[in-house]
Amino acid sequence: MSTPQNRYRTYLETLSPESLAEISDYVTEDVRFKDPFNETCGVDAMSQVFRHMFEHVEDIKFEIYAMLAEGSVCLMAWRFEGRLRGKPWSFDGTSVIRFSEDGRVSEHIDHWDSGRNFYERLPFIGWLLATLRHHLSVH
Repeated sequence: MSTPQNRYRTYLETLSPESLAEISDYVTEDVRFKDPFNETCGVDAMSQVFRHMFEHVEDIKFEIYAMLAEGSVCLMAWRFEGRLRGKPWSFDGTSVIRFSEDGRVSEHIDHWDSGRNFYERLPFIGWLLATLRHHLSVH
């Protein structure tokens, strides 16, 4: 038997520009989506976030390697891989997902380190953040 959590997991792991048309089968009309760069409300806004990702990142692979569910809440640990500006880009993260009574997602909140996994890749600010991280870390 396929649970809502497993259905959504499969959808995320196979997400493509073409499958975005089916997103309303998996999320509610007023879904809340949040990640380090975006906080949106609504299926169209969430779809736009994913569309933007596909426009700027190539060869995307999203793998969920652990999942825990209790009641209407599901935690997913995942690995994201792709190519950003022609260079490999990968990082791990966690999503906190709430399901509505009809089995669709009402809230999807991603947690990942944008400083280390994005900003430190930028020319000047990356050097600055890496230097700060080095000075603040325990040696």
